[in-house]
Amino acid sequence: MRRLNRKKTLNLMKELDAFPKVPESYVETSASGGTVSLIAFTTIAFLTIMEFTVYRDTWMKYEYEVDKDFTSKLRINIDITVAMRCQYVGADVLDLAETMVASADGLIYEPVVFDLSPRQKEWQRILQLIQNRLQEEHSLQDVIFKSAFKSASTALPPREDNSLQSPDACRIHGHLYVNKVAGNFHITVGKAIPHPRGHAHLAALVSHESYNFSHRIDHLSFGELIPGIINPLDGTEKIASDHNQMFQYFITVVPTKLHTYKISAETHQFSVTER
Repeated sequence: MRRLNRKKTLNLMKELDAFPKVPESYVETSASGGTVSLIAFTTIAFLTIMEFTVYRDTWMKYEYEVDKDFTSKLRINIDITVAMRCQYVGADVLDLAETMVASADGLIYEPVVFDLSPRQKEWQRILQLIQNRLQEEHSLQDVIFKSAFKSASTALPPREDNSLQSPDACRIHGHLYVNKVAGNFHITVGKAIPHPRGHAHLAALVSHESYNFSHRIDHLSFGELIPGIINPLDGTEKIASDHNQMFQYFITVVPTKLHTYKISAETHQFSVTER
């Protein structure tokens, strides 16, 4: 009787088995089966890696809010070369609040040769190609922002040749802090002089034949300096056709906060027109 009950219990347990056994012939190995298994495992591994890469990628999500911070200063990062000697030019800022920021507060005047070396010309050519593509394909800006977090500085590389030519230009680089109001940053003939009734530059001592406002903007940005991000005027070069030619850029600046798993920064984007 006990054996019968035991047998019934075993039969019941076999019926509840959710993992049916396969015949031995089904688990025999073969070269074709191994090839299919290898292809399947490789495909699964590739798809897993791709999905993880997409998961880790940065997706740009834009949100707009009103900038209520009027008390803090705005940083301007500048690297501009003008085809005039440093003793002939002066740079400063004058805003609508009648506040003047002199270039001595953060800019360096460095005598340089205006013509670029071969490596520097190649750098400028590539940068101008990128700028042309950005003007045609605005969606590329997301690619530039994302790639910036992984890249090194986009600054003009140093000269690789030891040029014996005497400096004929002035590189003005550094940064300034200005009020968050409309203003004018200008580089003109003569050093700025304090004037109780306005703003003036000491240009009378500079010969008119020395005027040459040909220039190259290697970098111009606002806010926190983030290496790798390409700004609208980076790589711009203008050659003056005569001594009286003047160049003007009209810039609209928008505060921008970047938050990703790699970087968190407060920078600024800007649009520009020129005359």
